[in-house]
Amino acid sequence: MERKVSCPKPCIFCFIASGEDEMTKVIRKNEELVCFWDIFPAAPIHLLVVPTWHIVNCLSLHRRHIGLVERMVEMGKAALQDVGVTDMNDIRLGFHQPPYISVDHLHLHVLAPASKISSLLEYKFIPRTESFIDEYCLRECLKDISPPDKCPCV
Repeated sequence: MERKVSCPKPCIFCFIASGEDEMTKVIRKNEELVCFWDIFPAAPIHLLVVPTWHIVNCLSLHRRHIGLVERMVEMGKAALQDVGVTDMNDIRLGFHQPPYISVDHLHLHVLAPASKISSLLEYKFIPRTESFIDEYCLRECLKDISPPDKCPCV
């Protein structure tokens, strides 16, 4: 089981994950993850999947988080089906990497149809670039990263 860490500073995604934000339209939720609509969509369907505990970003992850990344993807795909997406070949899933993130809380972008990503925003969602990596690439990178030997807070 992952160690759940409370948010060190006010975070909108922690607020949403805790259920305190009544304005956000949640699509799916379980103990570990929450999926909701992005408030600045880059495609007709733009969802975000976040852990219910605070993880800063992809650089905070290690090999023990591979399962978490996989479950985030599973929830994202299931949520797409929940909102009526039938062409699962025209989707884009991925993570922004620092310094290209707007909220310091790990989040998976789930976009559909990928062919309809806004031309004004598509540069932000080009897979396998310095700013946006797909889940497969992230999982491969994490295989080589060991968890810390001790708590980084000590």
